[in-house]
Amino acid sequence: MESKDSKNDIFKDMEEDIYKSSLSDKEKHKILKNILKLKEEKINIMITGATGCGKSSTINALFNTQIAKVGSGVDPETMEISKYDLDNLVLWDSPGLGDGKEADIKHSKNIIKKLNECDEDGNALIDLVLVILDGSSRDLGTSYELINQVIIPNLGKNLGKNKKNRILIAINQCDMAMKGRNWNGEENRPKEPLIKFLDEKVQSVSRRIKEGTGVDITPIYYSAGFKDEYDEQRPYNLSKLLYFIIKHTPKEKRLSYVNNISQNDDVWKDNDDLKDYSTEIKQSFAETVSEFASNGADIGEEMLGKVFGSTGEMIGRAVGGAVGAVAGTGKAIWNAITSW
Repeated sequence: MESKDSKNDIFKDMEEDIYKSSLSDKEKHKILKNILKLKEEKINIMITGATGCGKSSTINALFNTQIAKVGSGVDPETMEISKYDLDNLVLWDSPGLGDGKEADIKHSKNIIKKLNECDEDGNALIDLVLVILDGSSRDLGTSYELINQVIIPNLGKNLGKNKKNRILIAINQCDMAMKGRNWNGEENRPKEPLIKFLDEKVQSVSRRIKEGTGVDITPIYYSAGFKDEYDEQRPYNLSKLLYFIIKHTPKEKRLSYVNNISQNDDVWKDNDDLKDYSTEIKQSFAETVSEFASNGADIGEEMLGKVFGSTGEMIGRAVGGAVGAVAGTGKAIWNAITSW
């Protein structure tokens, strides 16, 4: 499937939906004004972890880009935090830790500096930190130091319990957690012994973080499914990872992902059976439109049903009955997010 070339096309589509509608000029103006605010929102995500954890392969799998090179061989001591500006989505890729004491000190200082940076409104620049752990390694000491001593203490002194909303721990390479044993390669999913092992690993990581920081975080496990540039990419639980990223994102910023989600259908296929993550993701996007785009607009379900017909009904079912302006602007969102 081809990627979109134009920027902000989700917002352009939303605007066209409203212009074409039979809503009054007053209501159109209100909704368009709200859409403009959403259009200006950006999400800043820092992605970090120990060397070899799979940051680049994860970025490439999640998003509609190949900006991050896998195994580039760059000297880690000369690397700074890289900024990838994908319009509304800004990724900050921190060099991996674990390549020497001096390098780790340098990288840690850079991470702390970035976490304490503020935007033009005085708010923390980094909205969310995604820490990736290497599921194939039993030695996660470097990762615990990164999480407990560098990241969590610098997420904001006054945030308290809200700190956990700004950090997500994801265990990559879950297929190699038992050195490749108990992984069903044909179905691309773990067998029961591996599931049990991974669940125990999740509990262990959560416990270590709680003991070190007092913060409750429940990691998830996945596989970016990409070992080098010649391998077939068969991710596992990538939809789950995206779902958790979006759920950790402030609602008003969630549409920032829509134009940048990978349109490679294959990367989203294989997940655990705990949730329908695709539907959950669509609902998260729709919640943003419902809550923010419709703010101040006096539009009822019946009117929007007449204006937008089956599209409104379809969105309504997808978001569990959330209606209102979501049915109108939902047309653009539905087209954008059902393509993958």
